Amino acid sequence: MRGRDQRTTKRARSLRRVDNDAEAALWSELRNRRLNGFKFVRQHPIGPYFADFACRAVMLVVEVDGSQHADSRSDGTRDRFMNGRGWSVARFWHIDVLTDMTSVLETLVAIFEGRIAKPVRSPDFSYLPGTTVS
Repeated sequence: MRGRDQRTTKRARSLRRVDNDAEAALWSELRNRRLNGFKFVRQHPIGPYFADFACRAVMLVVEVDGSQHADSRSDGTRDRFMNGRGWSVARFWHIDVLTDMTSVLETLVAIFEGRIAKPVRSPDFSYLPGTTVS
């Protein structure tokens, strides 16, 4: 298990088995380096949290949110925790992943290319660039 905590690994594996339709659709586009050669993993542990998707090479977390996440304080706490450890966090709505996958993927490419580098807060997308870790 590559030196990982066995409980964390077990929890991540169980989360991978219960993904929703939007996560499954996005994973289909991200797996096997399909998006511009970037490698993503699913349910990546970061501290006490599990990122829906993570690209470790560029320290990017991608979260797919349903309506239960609207104005969620716990998501803000989670984002700040990950961000404080150098991870950028991009959040997309579940419905947008299902109905406008092209825009979701183009947005991720824009983040990779540095065209989106400042914080974004909008009704359908948020992005919090990672802070520099000392």
